[in-house]
Amino acid sequence: MAKASSPTDNGKQKVRSAEVGTDILKALAELSPSTSLSRLAEHVQMPASKVHRYLQALIASGFAEQSAATNHYGLGREALRVGMAALGSIDVLKVAALPLSQLRDELNESCFIAVWGNQGATVVSIEPAVRAVTVVTQIGSVLPLLTSSTGLVFAAHLPERETVDLMARELTQLKQRPDDYQQVLAGIRERGLHHIHGLLMPGVDALSAPIFNAMGQIAAVMTVVGPTSMFQADEQGPAAQRLLAATRETSWRMGHCLAP
Repeated sequence: MAKASSPTDNGKQKVRSAEVGTDILKALAELSPSTSLSRLAEHVQMPASKVHRYLQALIASGFAEQSAATNHYGLGREALRVGMAALGSIDVLKVAALPLSQLRDELNESCFIAVWGNQGATVVSIEPAVRAVTVVTQIGSVLPLLTSSTGLVFAAHLPERETVDLMARELTQLKQRPDDYQQVLAGIRERGLHHIHGLLMPGVDALSAPIFNAMGQIAAVMTVVGPTSMFQADEQGPAAQRLLAATRETSWRMGHCLAP
């Protein structure tokens, strides 16, 4: 007589089934927008018959769907709904906290995160340098749009309607024209970062790079600041490379798909 399955065995089987289902969902995401059964089975390294059984269960629950025209499979409405809910819960400050502190430790320069607020680029998190000579930036400080590296990175990536009023005011104060900055902003988008040598504050250099969310929109700017005598804010230098690594890691954790 066959031995009856124990509650423990049944629990293990359910956990394993859940793991297999999750693996197939991940594969559907990786092969999106759609894929054939054979390609999906090859991707997860499972027999096609087994993958097909799991797909039927996923389709029944709304987590997968099959095209009537091509018979290909893709993510269903429920999977998309769960994904959007997860993206909505991501807090850029929490995601950036570790990369920001690691960047400070690597460079021993003050590092901060700014988000776009009602008044402009607003500092919301700071990791100060651990040494006698440091540059102090206060949480809540609002940085200018056109004379700070942080502001210029926002200006390069935000929709024009978000910055038009602030830009007009600052251009009037600086007695300059919008055309004077178009090349600067295009260069920031191309290089992925921007540096300023003593423009906002004499003797202080700054280097900034954007953090993007899953929709490819700028969510924040990460900036490193330090005294000119000690901090090398060269866009081709090691500090810039470390900054870009930190912002790309944070963007990736925010759901942004970076090009290889």
